Amino acid sequence: MADFQDNPARMGRVATRTDADIDQGLRSYMLGIYNYMALALAVTGIAALGTSYLAASNPAFAQAIYATPLRYVLMFAPLAFVLVLSFGINRLSTGAAQLIFWAFAAVMGMSISWIFMVYTSASVVQTFFITAAAFGALSLYGYTTQRNLSGMGSFLIMGLFGIIIAMIVNIFLASSALQFAISVIGLLVFAGLTAWDTQRLKVEYDYVAGNAVAMSRATLMGALSLYLNFINMFMFLLQFLGNRE
Repeated sequence: MADFQDNPARMGRVATRTDADIDQGLRSYMLGIYNYMALALAVTGIAALGTSYLAASNPAFAQAIYATPLRYVLMFAPLAFVLVLSFGINRLSTGAAQLIFWAFAAVMGMSISWIFMVYTSASVVQTFFITAAAFGALSLYGYTTQRNLSGMGSFLIMGLFGIIIAMIVNIFLASSALQFAISVIGLLVFAGLTAWDTQRLKVEYDYVAGNAVAMSRATLMGALSLYLNFINMFMFLLQFLGNRE
């Protein structure tokens, strides 16, 4: 992750470009990230709707993906894609990285398709738009604030790992109280990560500007970070706002 502190190398690179070049390039870079993220959300939505439709119309299919060990494969498959991208992005070609990214978005849609079987469609849509509004406000804050948010990073990442461990433990405990605590803390953590990641990506532009390959990789990984923040905020909010069928 990029260091938020100024250093001579960074300042030297910035000095070679005019303010207009920096502003235009940064806007283009961030727009690319948001476009990738929006398209990934669309792919996820289509995959989720398609999977839930097949499950509703085909009991055997529903039984296979929701009531057999295959559900655990779908549950953890998105994590495998994230790990491949995170640790292999510098070795993957641009085309291969994009293919994995889109496949990840589709598998994520399949893994959360159950929400359409549990919650009403109206509450899912309502929660999506509430999440979009909250995400937009938090991301705008991260982009425009003059406050250095880098100090939040370690705290938020520790919170993220704590949530993951608690969620795995609760698979076996099935505790409603623990699930409520996970939802509250998770929502706060991913809200913070949205602002933090946005500022981090803005700062990282200085390090990748002028390098087409580095820009492409940074754009894809930036979109992945913000996408994950959005999806997790949506899922945690749905537990509070969703009306069950």
